[in-house]
Amino acid sequence: MGLIKAGVGALGGTLADQWKEFFYCDSLPADVLVTKGQKRTSSRSSNTKGNDNIISNGSGIAVADGQCMIIVEQGKVVDLCAEPGNYTYDKSTEPSIFTGKLGTSIKETFKTIGRRFTFGGDTGKDQRVYYFNTKEILDNKFGTPNPIPFRVVDKNINLDIDVAVRASGVYSYKIADPMLFYANVCGNVESEYTRDNIDTQLKTEFISALQPAFGKLSDLGLRPNQIVTHNTELENAMNEALSSKWQELRGLKVVTVALGSVTLPDEDAELIKKAQQAAILRDPTMAAATLTGAQADAMRAAAANENGAMAGFMGMGMAMNAAGGMGTQNLYAMGQQQQQQNQPAPAPQQGGWTCECGTVNTGKFCSECGKPNNTSWACECGTTNNGKFCQNCGKPRP
Repeated sequence: MGLIKAGVGALGGTLADQWKEFFYCDSLPADVLVTKGQKRTSSRSSNTKGNDNIISNGSGIAVADGQCMIIVEQGKVVDLCAEPGNYTYDKSTEPSIFTGKLGTSIKETFKTIGRRFTFGGDTGKDQRVYYFNTKEILDNKFGTPNPIPFRVVDKNINLDIDVAVRASGVYSYKIADPMLFYANVCGNVESEYTRDNIDTQLKTEFISALQPAFGKLSDLGLRPNQIVTHNTELENAMNEALSSKWQELRGLKVVTVALGSVTLPDEDAELIKKAQQAAILRDPTMAAATLTGAQADAMRAAAANENGAMAGFMGMGMAMNAAGGMGTQNLYAMGQQQQQQNQPAPAPQQGGWTCECGTVNTGKFCSECGKPNNTSWACECGTTNNGKFCQNCGKPRP
C-alpha cells in the first residue's frame, strides 16, 4: 500500500505542478527588508493544488521599482533580477508541458515522477522566491551616549587640542548587495524579515564608527561647529569606517547622515575661546587696541572712584608700572615694524637691472654705489652679450 500511495502522490503532485506559476510582491512597507514571494491564485484558477515551494519552468515573476528578486533552490541562490518588469524563469529543474518542446517536456515529466516516487511521493526539492527592499531606509535616529574625542586643529593660531563632543541626528541606509544580505543576515525567512531584527545592531555599530569618521573630518581642519555643514564628507567617512562590517559582510550602505546637533562641554568651549583670544593678542596692533580699551575702562572706573578721582588715577598708574610700562604707542610701533618686515621685496621694474649691492636700477649706473651696469643678456639667436646690440645678429637688447 505504501508503494501505491507513493506512486499516486508522485504522479498527482507532478501533474499539479505542471501549471506555470505567477509570483508577485505587494508594495514593501518601510519596515520590511525581505519578504517571500506570493503565488497568485484566484477563484477561477485551476492551479490550486501545486506545491508552494516549487517553481515550474516558464513561470512568471513580477519585479517592481525599488525591489530585487532572487530565486533560491535547495538553499542556494540560482538567479537574481533587479530590473523592473516581468521575469520568466526558464532555468527551472521542474519541467512543464506548457514550456518548450512537448516531447522533451513529457520525457522530463516522467523523470520527475520517478524521482518523486523515490521520496515517497514528495517533491524532494525546495524552491523559493524572495523580494528585497532596495529603497532607502529612512529615519534611523541615533545619539552618542558618551562623548566622542575630537581633535581641533587651527594652524592660523597654532592650536592643537582634543575636546569631547556629543552628536545626535538621523541616518539612512539601503541594501546595496542582496546576495550578501541573504547569505549573511536573513537567510531562508519564513515570511518577512523586518528592520527591527537588525536595527539595534546597526545603530550600535553606527555610533562606534562615528569616532574614526570624526577623525577624518578633523584631518580636514574642521571645527566642531562646522561638522553639521559637511554631511557629504561625513557620509563618505562613515561608509569607509563601516565598509568591513556593512558593505563587505552585509551588503549595506550608508546613504545620508543628518546631524541635528554637535555640542561641546562648557569647559572645552571656554578652553578654545581663551586660546583664540590669546592668539589675537600675539599681534602687537591687536594687543595695543585691547590695551587702549582696557585703559579707557580703567579711566572711567577711576573717575567714579568713591575715594576720589586722584586716588583712582594713582592706582591705575601703579598698575601700568607693575606691568612693565609697555604703552599702546610702543605696541603700535612694534606692529608697524612687523608689517614692514613682512612686506615682500619690491619687484624689479621692467627693463631694470639689479646691482651687486641689491639696488634695483633703470639707468647705466647704480644709484646707490655707482657701479656700471655690466649685466649680460641672451639674444634670441643664443649669443650672450653685454652691450646694447647682439654681436652675432645685430638685434637690439630687449
